[in-house]
Amino acid sequence: MVPEGLINPTAPEGAALFHAESLCQHFECLKLCGEEGEDEKQIMQSLNVVLLSLDEDMQKSAKLLTDYDVLPALARILKTSQTCAEKAAQVLAELTKNEETRKPCIEAGLVMALVPLLQSSDEEMLLHAGRAIGRICYENNELQEQLVGMDVINSLVRMLSNFPENDPLVRVGLLALSNLADLEPLKMQLVDASVQETLCDILQRLQDSSQTEDMCTMKSSSDLIVSLLLGDESMQKLFDNGNGVVYQNIQTWLTSQHTLLQMTGALAIANFARNDSNCVRMVQLGVVHQLLDLLEQHVENGDVAVQHAALSALRNLAIPVMNKVKMLEEGVADRIQMLLRTEMPPVQFKLLGTLRMLTDGQADTARILGQDPKFLARLVQWCEVKDHIGVRGEANRLLASLLRHSKSAEVVKAIQKAKGVKHLVSMTTSEHAIMQNEALIALAIASAINLEIVEEVFKEADLISILLKVLQDESMGPEVKYNSMGLLCSLLDSDDLRKEMEAVNMKETLEKLCGHSNSNVVKQANSVLQILANASQSSDHFFA
Repeated sequence: MVPEGLINPTAPEGAALFHAESLCQHFECLKLCGEEGEDEKQIMQSLNVVLLSLDEDMQKSAKLLTDYDVLPALARILKTSQTCAEKAAQVLAELTKNEETRKPCIEAGLVMALVPLLQSSDEEMLLHAGRAIGRICYENNELQEQLVGMDVINSLVRMLSNFPENDPLVRVGLLALSNLADLEPLKMQLVDASVQETLCDILQRLQDSSQTEDMCTMKSSSDLIVSLLLGDESMQKLFDNGNGVVYQNIQTWLTSQHTLLQMTGALAIANFARNDSNCVRMVQLGVVHQLLDLLEQHVENGDVAVQHAALSALRNLAIPVMNKVKMLEEGVADRIQMLLRTEMPPVQFKLLGTLRMLTDGQADTARILGQDPKFLARLVQWCEVKDHIGVRGEANRLLASLLRHSKSAEVVKAIQKAKGVKHLVSMTTSEHAIMQNEALIALAIASAINLEIVEEVFKEADLISILLKVLQDESMGPEVKYNSMGLLCSLLDSDDLRKEMEAVNMKETLEKLCGHSNSNVVKQANSVLQILANASQSSDHFFA
């Protein structure tokens, strides 16, 4: 009896029946393997027929193979027949392209039968076994972890090292290793197996090639390096105080004309720069100017992704205070301003974040940038951008940072002249508390330094009404309310602004805040009321 579905409906009736009966005979031949000493020549013939069947109709043939219980026979062939194992592995490599067959393959013990074949020195055997294992284990974390216990990592690394010129085999090995690297606990095992050395060799060997296949291999190698750097422990071992093979290759990658290698170098630095000690060491080793040299190559119509990665690296490097000082001494702020003319929002976003990090706590830098008319004009332009909220937000935050860290009258004048103060007033209504607080503090500093310069803008922007809404909004955080009252205090020297406070009955709102659940808010409200009371004694028209 021919199993339902074996007959090819597109073939003539007689041919279809012959095809079905012939395929059944081949299934039986494979199932007898290892049980009745079936001739290996016949087994090879049957495996070839199965391959042709899979090529003709993958979906139907894959289902029939599992339904006819041929998979355990393939496992036996892999274990017992050196002659036929390669062809059986090829069948499985094709069969497991069908996702539905992967679970039956696992249940039939095929993974454990395939793994020993990775010890082979035969390149075709390795290619088919590697493909089959990779497809069966795809997105199966539990099974991948079992494979690691069977020394698969070392086998895959050895495959890459022993056959570097076999591009299909290298790609199979890279794919399998990349799947394993997605599992956090396995990253260290990959590093311990020295996969990074093999990956660096691949990148060096192929860096001058323009072949599509080589580009794919380089991309896979680069992605795997970056994946290993995402793990904290594996990243630190790869860095090795600047002595690791990946770090040693960074300068070559950054100065390469190949954008993929440039990207790999920049991303490696950004990931190494996830702790202060690494950041300090890299700045000592001179990596900052290597990044700036790279950025200068891409200013005009350059690769956006490379610029984005390089700026991310610079921003991370600028986090430690001692690095800020050294980077600024070496003229980083001046060199990085070359990117101000970029029209690429992702680059603008990262540039602003990097500059903000450099000015954090650095009064001299904030004063220099805060008095540069061209820089401020560009910054204010980005404060107004409507089609990229990230750029607009970072521009406003940098503007506030210049005031907060410079505390300079000249900076206040320059920002007001550039029409930047109104954007800080708008920033006080941001949906992000951190931005609200930064704006409130910056405006309080500007008002304390020179209220006369900013007073007119405050009136035009209706700042007093904005502050009233913030103080009355019960959903607003205590820190925002606290800083809003701090700004109010800095506005009291203005007669016009005091009148506006009286007109909106600010005193009543402050009195209600004296019953707030947060003690700092209560203390600040009492302080402001006391200042108002003292002011009312010397002003007949104020808060009678």
